[in-house]
Amino acid sequence: MSGFRPGVRIGVDVGKARIGVARCDMHGMLATPVETVPRAKGDPVARIIEIALEHDAFELVVGLPLGMSGGETPSTADARAFAGLLAAAWHAAGGAHPVRMVDERLSTVSAHSALRGAGRSQRSSRSIVDQVAAVVLLQHAIDTEKLTGTPLGETVPTPPPGDVADPAQADGA
Repeated sequence: MSGFRPGVRIGVDVGKARIGVARCDMHGMLATPVETVPRAKGDPVARIIEIALEHDAFELVVGLPLGMSGGETPSTADARAFAGLLAAAWHAAGGAHPVRMVDERLSTVSAHSALRGAGRSQRSSRSIVDQVAAVVLLQHAIDTEKLTGTPLGETVPTPPPGDVADPAQADGA
């Protein structure tokens, strides 16, 4: 476990309508669901920062939705834009570590599969599937860091101040 950085991390699964949020414990043993944040109501970036501060997190891990071939998609661009806003807010709130983006291919598929395995239908899982997807991507990130000793994913550049509009809200989503 050399190289693993202990501390609470927040996992974020960005969707057009909802954002799943998860957290891990101080030792990175287990990621657990926290909340589903509506994307179009209120300020989802502020709510996620509030959650991170409530849990005394040191790092935010945002899912990077790449296509199955590894290429960028419209969802990738949206998640990158949202992660940039999150990085700016995180930095402004005193976050010392950068926001990281982690490949989340199949995290939502894995989340639906896990929920089906627990006896939940897709309809009854709608309100929590985003949280479970956040759990899947965060658990992958912490497990990989434990194995390699290196944080997973790419660092999100912090956008200039004033660039704070959520692209999903600008589209009326």
